Amino acid sequence: MIMKIKVVNCGSQPLPTYATAQSAGMDLRANIDEPITLHPMERRLIPTGLHIALPEGYEAQVRPRSGLAFKYGITVLNAPGTIDADYRGEIGVVLINLSMEDFIIHNGERIAQMVIASYQQIEWEPVDSLDETERGAGGYGHTGVK
Repeated sequence: MIMKIKVVNCGSQPLPTYATAQSAGMDLRANIDEPITLHPMERRLIPTGLHIALPEGYEAQVRPRSGLAFKYGITVLNAPGTIDADYRGEIGVVLINLSMEDFIIHNGERIAQMVIASYQQIEWEPVDSLDETERGAGGYGHTGVK
């Protein structure tokens, strides 16, 4: 089943699309008037020109593109970034340059990917103790490296 999402495109780029029939994410493109140089360890909010209206119970996750991360050290700083269902502002992507070289972002460049995901809100149930498990309180490498 295909979900319909309302979108306003205030930019000059095409709407995001899936690259293949089984892709989970759609590429987001920079919508900028002139190239932006991202210096080493610099972070910038890059506009996309897109505004969306997600249905209740869904979020949009903004994630890094693996090619930018591997080849150039460019990633999404707050990955995954969450776009809530009630947000109507422009989608921006917080990019950071983790390399030692300047990276130039051009208008229309694919800078991140967006995945639409369902979620549930919860209600806390305060208790005095939790059930026991084999793992217990072990964490952060407790289960080993192999």
